[in-house]
Amino acid sequence: MVRLHGRASPDSIAAEVIRKMSRRTERLGSTIQQELAQIIMRELADPRLTGMPSITRVKVSEDLSIADVYVTVMGTEGQQNAALNALRHSAGLMRTKLTKMLSLRQSPFLKFHIDENLKKELAVLDLLEKVRAENEEIDRKRAAESGGAGDTEQSPSE
Repeated sequence: MVRLHGRASPDSIAAEVIRKMSRRTERLGSTIQQELAQIIMRELADPRLTGMPSITRVKVSEDLSIADVYVTVMGTEGQQNAALNALRHSAGLMRTKLTKMLSLRQSPFLKFHIDENLKKELAVLDLLEKVRAENEEIDRKRAAESGGAGDTEQSPSE
């Protein structure tokens, strides 16, 4: 912390406040994620929630007024949209329950989103698997071209 004439500079105070706020928002986001998972599992009886929605992450705004809740839902795109609509429809009820559970004066507004990151991660994993398979095929072709010398060698573990 930078001190000017025995006092902290305004910039260092602001940085410290932001650091504390981000830790607070992260803790609150984690707690909201756990509590919402319990509420969805135990208390929501919406028929549109066919595949069990999983909350992947919760991002709370710095002023604690909004919580962006990212979910994944197994099923077709139509089932995912139906589940997302069911969660959005129940957001008020879940917010009320969160306020009571977390002993907050006011809990953040809940905004539900389908988590696209999971789809991207699966696509990257699929590409990596294709690359691995192609590399194996290239290695087999090289071994066959060299007269199979690579096939006759035994590893030290055998």
